[in-house]
Amino acid sequence: MSAVYTVKVEESRPATEQKPSAGPVYRCIYAKDGLLDVPAGLESPWQFFSDSARRSPRSPMLGRRQVTDLKVGPYSWLTYQEAYDAAIRMGSAMKSRGVNPGDCCGIYGSNCPEWVIAMEACISQAVTYVPLYDTLGANAVEFIINHAEVSIAFVQENKLPAILSCLPRCSANLKTIVSFSNISSSQKQQAEDLGVSCFSWEEFSHLGSLNEELPPKQKTDICTIMYTSGTTGEPKGVILTNRAIMAEVLSIDHLLSLTDRVATEEDSYFSFLPLAHVYDQTMESYCIYRGSSIGFWRGDIRFLMEDIQELKPTIFCGVPRVYDRIYAGVQNKISSGGALWKTLFQYAYNFKLGNLVKGLSQDKAAPLLDRLIFDKIKQGLGGRVRIMLSGAAPLPRHVEEFLRVTCSTISQGYGLTESCAGCFTSIANVFSMVGTVGVPITTMEARLESVPEMGYDALSSVPRGEICLRGNTLFSGYHKRQDLTEDVLVDGWFHTGDIGEWQPDGAMKIIDRKKNIFKLSQGEYVAVENIENTYLRCHLITSIWVYGNSFESFLVAVVVPDKKALEDWAANHHLTGDFSSLCENLKAKKFILDELNKIGHKHQLRGFEMLKAVHLEPNPFDMERDLITPTFKLKRPQLLKLYKVCLLLALSIRNYFLKRSPCYIIHILLISLP
Repeated sequence: MSAVYTVKVEESRPATEQKPSAGPVYRCIYAKDGLLDVPAGLESPWQFFSDSARRSPRSPMLGRRQVTDLKVGPYSWLTYQEAYDAAIRMGSAMKSRGVNPGDCCGIYGSNCPEWVIAMEACISQAVTYVPLYDTLGANAVEFIINHAEVSIAFVQENKLPAILSCLPRCSANLKTIVSFSNISSSQKQQAEDLGVSCFSWEEFSHLGSLNEELPPKQKTDICTIMYTSGTTGEPKGVILTNRAIMAEVLSIDHLLSLTDRVATEEDSYFSFLPLAHVYDQTMESYCIYRGSSIGFWRGDIRFLMEDIQELKPTIFCGVPRVYDRIYAGVQNKISSGGALWKTLFQYAYNFKLGNLVKGLSQDKAAPLLDRLIFDKIKQGLGGRVRIMLSGAAPLPRHVEEFLRVTCSTISQGYGLTESCAGCFTSIANVFSMVGTVGVPITTMEARLESVPEMGYDALSSVPRGEICLRGNTLFSGYHKRQDLTEDVLVDGWFHTGDIGEWQPDGAMKIIDRKKNIFKLSQGEYVAVENIENTYLRCHLITSIWVYGNSFESFLVAVVVPDKKALEDWAANHHLTGDFSSLCENLKAKKFILDELNKIGHKHQLRGFEMLKAVHLEPNPFDMERDLITPTFKLKRPQLLKLYKVCLLLALSIRNYFLKRSPCYIIHILLISLP
């Protein structure tokens, strides 16, 4: 491979130990002389925060909009000094409650200043913070509290009922609950009856002191245990050390210094992606490191754009679903603007796109057209955005290109909780990286391993295979699950389960998924085997294959109905025809779909795990068509190859009846294919 932005690294192991199926090791060209690591003397992310507070005590740090009598005001801010003092007090109060270095503290709630202050309080005391969130399943919060042995939890007021409901099964570990705001006397009593003390935010703060001597910290200390989806249904606790988190933050800064501009005290970040996930946490840690301000949304999707307009952020991180909505909204305005406007816009778009392809930077490709045409689009995100990042799922190429032309440089990245967020990133103003996730960050090196059963060869002229990672921002294992750790960490290499393809310029393109767990476009993980097992509880079906991809937010399925059950239903509804014709009947498809989703609701599947369309297949999945293994496991690539047209047709019919536009159906047809 003739790499431009990556360099080949010679393996340190003897050639006899090399895996014949593994391709060469590559690093980003900016790390050609060695991976970036945390310098001596920097032991904890607490130093990022304390240094910024000392350097810029009066700078705004954490902001939210005040809502009174249904009226929404401007953003009000806590300064770095105020947030620092609050974190010191909270950390001191934790110590007074017997929480010691190395203990685990849960944080449960939506993005807000209290979330960050609780996190920093933990870091100040060398306490491991553990995000609690319920999108991993019905009993995820209870499981995490017990599995991580959480002894204290900071909880948003509206999450208190949920935490109290599971308290009878968690009180062996959890002994202190602190509300982000207030807590009622009845809630206090309910907890105290189980031996758990409850405090309001203000009450707990008064237990602490500003003169607290902080404990020593080390790079190897566990900073956080972050739980993520597991294929067995139980969340996995990803262990991230101080070193990994600091190295990730320093790598972001390093790459921005070389390819764009680093953040400063003048920058502001819009926080709306879940703080319980590593993506947003890492970006907020970077902003804290640089002394930038962080403004939080109100937590209501209806007012998302309104909050952006008020904050006017310079740094914006999103997921493909958000960018897709922005793209669709702009396209609608362009379409309704009249023939002259559409002609002018298309001319400007093509002119600037041509210059970007030639290698001109975003701000120099068409500055006059930016002011005359594209500035109106940029105003949709407040008018000041200069850094845009996309992660959690693949960003459709046409959306990425559109945003690069009309709004700002946008860097698409790839990462996992296990890699402490981003491990690949595209480089600003390198237009050839559109449609890829870019190059390894400067703390990480990568290689591909062949996957023969899927036809991927890491040593072919176009290298394809499973992405494997090694470096300084890698996780330290799964909490209390050495077996799972050994499954994915082999000879120091983390096996991601994602299939990549090296591009000629050294960028990586994600093309497939090895494991049967994937992300939807909104970033939610789907453990597809668990979902299939749930739907198989429906007596109307004998087999099911559930399919989704990272370009869409929903799931579809191919279903083999039970012949007698479907024929009995048809007789009761006066429908005639043989079994094959019944499988093509739209009423039969709707009946099966509705019954499957009833089962899903009954067994507490989440909204994004519900099916949106089904194709009924009269013939069982069989080995003759290479659809199953001898042990009756589904062969998913073969199933997709056989049924993709059927699934697209099922979606088209569904969206037709939902009165979707023809453009939407064409969009589905174009991007749903792998």
